[in-house]
Amino acid sequence: MIIITTLTALLSGACNAALIALVNTSLNNAKWSVAVLVGGFVALVLGKTITNILSQVLLARFAQGAVSGLRRDLTKRILGVPLRQVESIGTHRILVALTDDVFNITQALLAIPIITVNVAILVGGAVYLGLLSWKILLGIGVLVVFGGISYRIMMTSAFKSLNAAREEEDKLFSYFRALTDGIKELKLHRSRRKVFLAENIHDTTETFQKYNVEAECRFIYAQNWNHLLFYLLVGCVLFMMPKMGQVSHAAMTGYVITILYLMGPLAGVMGSMSLFGRASIALQKVEELGLSLAAASTEEAVINKTEREVPFRSLELINVQHAYRHEKEDTNFVLGPIDLKFGPGELVFLVGGNGSGKSTLAKIVTGLYFPEVGEIRWNGKRVDNSNRDDYRQLFSAIFSDFYLFDNLMGLNRPDLDAKAKEYLVQLHLDHKISVKDGKLSTTSVSQGQRKRLALLTAYLEDRPFYLFDEWASDQDPLFKDVFYTRLLPELKARGKTCFVITHDDKYFYMADRVIKLDYGKMEHLNQLDGEALGTLIPATR
Repeated sequence: MIIITTLTALLSGACNAALIALVNTSLNNAKWSVAVLVGGFVALVLGKTITNILSQVLLARFAQGAVSGLRRDLTKRILGVPLRQVESIGTHRILVALTDDVFNITQALLAIPIITVNVAILVGGAVYLGLLSWKILLGIGVLVVFGGISYRIMMTSAFKSLNAAREEEDKLFSYFRALTDGIKELKLHRSRRKVFLAENIHDTTETFQKYNVEAECRFIYAQNWNHLLFYLLVGCVLFMMPKMGQVSHAAMTGYVITILYLMGPLAGVMGSMSLFGRASIALQKVEELGLSLAAASTEEAVINKTEREVPFRSLELINVQHAYRHEKEDTNFVLGPIDLKFGPGELVFLVGGNGSGKSTLAKIVTGLYFPEVGEIRWNGKRVDNSNRDDYRQLFSAIFSDFYLFDNLMGLNRPDLDAKAKEYLVQLHLDHKISVKDGKLSTTSVSQGQRKRLALLTAYLEDRPFYLFDEWASDQDPLFKDVFYTRLLPELKARGKTCFVITHDDKYFYMADRVIKLDYGKMEHLNQLDGEALGTLIPATR
């Protein structure tokens, strides 16, 4: 398609160049009849318009298709990268690539027909000037080469500024995310808000603006420098050519009209350099992100595999260890070694202080993090990259930083709406939220109610293993009691395994086992006598 688009754009440019010659011929009282000139004029105008429309429509389809494909490819790659690597790359880098970078690439692709038309006009105009006088065309060529070299020098500096601006944009997006995620903390602390605005947002936007202005100014200088050279060329034609030899009035008129006409297409080509410069840097950043994703990818984001019931007989962590660096600490935090086994219908509580490794263990159990040492066995079979995605289908999880979708996507049961309404009643949400065609009427409710909606999704998924990370922390006392004394026992009675991260010592008696993590080390507390409970409570509050 890109070849057809380029050819139609070149034809449009050729029609433009031919129009210049036709106009000059008409002005110089050509011997051709008026009917021939009018017919040629109409044909060239129609040809230019049709080919121009065709080239732009074709490229619009191609550009939007290419951009959609790029976004889909990046999304699929992100889904195929382990969670730890996605966290390391940074959400802000991914968001910039999927939004601004892809937008800049799109704008450059959409500009290709216009640039091609302008280039074709410039080439056609040069050919016409050569027909009038090849010696003068040669002199113009020397001037163009000089202008091109000086233009390139200016462009090099402009591209450096664009690159620096793009680096600042990564930082800016990270601050935008801090703004949305930390809006409550910023509103509550005036000094923090002041520093955030003055040092983070203000300084970064100032630097971003500075680099962009530098780049745009260099583009403007370069463009106007070339305009100056063109006017110099017009002056030479008007005042020096007659003194160098016999020049016909027709040739003089042709040169002046053609050069003045070509200034428009030249300005279009020069003006597009800023656009293509940004697109080039954006493409480089997207490729870097793609390479980072490809290098980190150890999984396949399977989407077409038929959903089936996942068998669960046992899950075992054998000598599992995982290391990562805590903030403001020079040494690595090591979780483990962990030896842990789960079976169907078990209710297991995990407790421990902040930073003890509870959430990390939850991500290892669910297959989101990989153990650096040891292994996970599912129904006696080792979990590795070949079966990790199948293993993850075992779990319905609600993490402390969960995301709530506004529809029940991926759940294709025929009685979805009816079952969802039944669970909404059970979760005391039927008076606020309804479900129609698998779509929730709203998700703009309190955090505790949002967690209940997440539990609704988990219920409908109906998987063998449930993980709740501090789920009850945002619930009122009444529903907290419902969760521990009714909902969890009901799941257990249905043969579901529940792994619950909690600080609610009041309900420890409900668990089959209580596991405590203390700075990455695990201990079992099977018998909760008075002494054990007394040592446990301080660690969890």
